[in-house]
Amino acid sequence: MIKAVAVDMDGTFLDSKGQYDRKRFENVFQVMQEKDVHFIVASGNQYYQLKSFFPGKEAAITFVSENGAIVIKDQEVLKESHFDPQLVTEILTFLQAESNELEVVVCGLKSAYMLKNATQRFKDFSALYYFELMELDSFDELPEDDIVKFALDVPIAQTAKVVDDLNQAFKGKITAVSSGHGSIDIIIPGVTKGSAIQWLLDGWALEADQLAAFGDANNDLEMLALTKYSYAMKESSPAVKETAKNQAPSNDDAGVLQIVEELIH
Repeated sequence: MIKAVAVDMDGTFLDSKGQYDRKRFENVFQVMQEKDVHFIVASGNQYYQLKSFFPGKEAAITFVSENGAIVIKDQEVLKESHFDPQLVTEILTFLQAESNELEVVVCGLKSAYMLKNATQRFKDFSALYYFELMELDSFDELPEDDIVKFALDVPIAQTAKVVDDLNQAFKGKITAVSSGHGSIDIIIPGVTKGSAIQWLLDGWALEADQLAAFGDANNDLEMLALTKYSYAMKESSPAVKETAKNQAPSNDDAGVLQIVEELIH
């Protein structure tokens, strides 16, 4: 019996317009609550952005944000993984020397941070994903915070080089991954959506196959590998389709809700 449902957001739970069928979800969520099924929102995005999609339900949802670095339930941080402050300084120094065209958001537990002299395009893009976002004159002024991720934007032609340079310069200390279109995440090695969800399952005394998991991108692979009830969305990466045991309909057809309705009724 399914006792936990984990969903990625962009490209999975949300449609191509960044929305979802709220009335349909209301009905599904009510049944999940009645049957004590945990609902887990698992995303690379910031907690403050994620909870904005579920007003009034934040206390009943478990949020795995920043690709597994932060786990929050009922507005309480249950688990967090962060970079050593000295390593944060070293990474920022390296990034500032790497490319004049590179732009960065430093993601902390309290807020995200970017430079005031960032391009307007990057500011507008970042505002979509970081609801707590502070602009600084310099990263030397970085407030006291636990840093959990770096999100980079580079010219597409430089993406592979920057990823390789980072992984070579900080071998074993960080993992740099490209998510396409010039976007790069610097994450903590071993910290994934999958590791965070396994930690939750252990705490809830649930078996992996009591979990249903939905995703579309490569940062969902570890989560999908946990369970036989894993679903690749119709428009997913090849690696996701290979890893997931099942396929869900398109996110534009409320594919997650279609499957969850079948699983919990």
